Amino acid sequence: MTGTATERGTGTPAGGLTVSTVATSSLGDRSYLASDGAVAVVVDPQRDVDRMLAEAGRMGVRIAAVLETHVHNDYVSGGLELSRLTGAEYGVSAADEAPFPHRPLHDGDVLEISGRMRVRVVATPGHTFHHLSYVLEGDDGPVGVFTGGSLLLGTTGRTDLLGEEHSHELARHQYTSARKLADLLPDGAQVWPTHGFGSFCSATQAAGDTADIGEQRRINPALTLAEDEFVEQTLAGLDAYPAYYAHMGVRNANGPAPVDLRQPATASPQELARRLAAGEWVIDLRHRKAYASSHLAGIVSLGLDGPMVTWLGWMIEWGAPITLVGETSEQVAEAQRELARIGIDDLAGAATGTPSELAAEPAQLREEPTATFEDLAAALDGRPGTLPAPDVVLDVRTHNEFRSAHVKDAVHIPLYELKERLPELPEGAVWVHCGSGYRAAAAYSLLEQAGRTAVAVDDLFASAEGAGVPMADV
Repeated sequence: MTGTATERGTGTPAGGLTVSTVATSSLGDRSYLASDGAVAVVVDPQRDVDRMLAEAGRMGVRIAAVLETHVHNDYVSGGLELSRLTGAEYGVSAADEAPFPHRPLHDGDVLEISGRMRVRVVATPGHTFHHLSYVLEGDDGPVGVFTGGSLLLGTTGRTDLLGEEHSHELARHQYTSARKLADLLPDGAQVWPTHGFGSFCSATQAAGDTADIGEQRRINPALTLAEDEFVEQTLAGLDAYPAYYAHMGVRNANGPAPVDLRQPATASPQELARRLAAGEWVIDLRHRKAYASSHLAGIVSLGLDGPMVTWLGWMIEWGAPITLVGETSEQVAEAQRELARIGIDDLAGAATGTPSELAAEPAQLREEPTATFEDLAAALDGRPGTLPAPDVVLDVRTHNEFRSAHVKDAVHIPLYELKERLPELPEGAVWVHCGSGYRAAAAYSLLEQAGRTAVAVDDLFASAEGAGVPMADV
């Protein structure tokens, strides 16, 4: 999962129909535009609908319908705004009883998009109670299915987003829905999920970029396991999901406002210094290696090369002021777009330039000590070199990652809990690591804010054991 905003791919599954993908890799989601060459249907558009309008323009097609598979919990939908801008019919589940203008959809409905393209509505509860999938049909019958958070590639959507009390029941629904789709479709029919490309909406890690239903019959647990085994495996694999999810469903159910991407107010070096001193969320959007070389004291490293929006949205107090700091206005604009996708619109401000240009005084500038897992192994063996000897090894990965393997005697606090749990850390120098270095840099930022002596391990966790770091028995 990376921080890049958009990836596009176009394919022609069958019958002269074309399906174009607009991917939001930072959130692990994909939106789709299916066309017969003249008119199109859009499924699960993100909030920044200009990308979908541009794709329709590139293909020279008119958007006739916009469909939602479900009320999304991981991003703010652009469906309502896209339908307003294009005049397209907006289809959502009738059971959701949406308060805005829409076409209420039921299981078995058939939408005649054009003379050569139809969409068949299939109720597939599991990810949510009212979840729908959409079978795309051409002259020769079904060519694929837009599955939203139902049947994903090698997995299914998670079933606990509406509350743990519903997760078991929804897991059974998910199993039934996956088999319903498998029974409806021929082997060659394509599967186009919305979630599962790094999204926390998937129950387990998805596998692959494209697939047909025949392949899913061979590899997907929902189609290979007995129901009880599938339910047990699905529930056992669930980990925490981002805290901002709590705000997405409500916003989507009520009808999101149009996105506003106007440039935020410029913060002067003196204003940045004031906000940093006050402990506000001031975000360094540069790559973590640039942050390590030089940064403003108290700034938080969340580079655009990684899932900035996920981790920031997870860590902040909802509604807290956020100031974006980048080397260029383009970096700030990209981060602003990313944050708007999860409903963070009212930014406190932004600034661009190098740390030396943005520092109100030279004393604000800091460097970040970094290390590899080989360095950590040497330090744990009593050979820290020029770095402070580790009193604490801090692991900021997720619970599932920690359970699968971890450094012996490491303290485990997931990144999204770290700010609130800093008082729990033992005294002394902290060497912090994650899976690749991205979260370790963010964690180092929080440790620096708290006045702790720290070293960030900028290395792949997969190399830790081979580098000689002692590992715990799991």
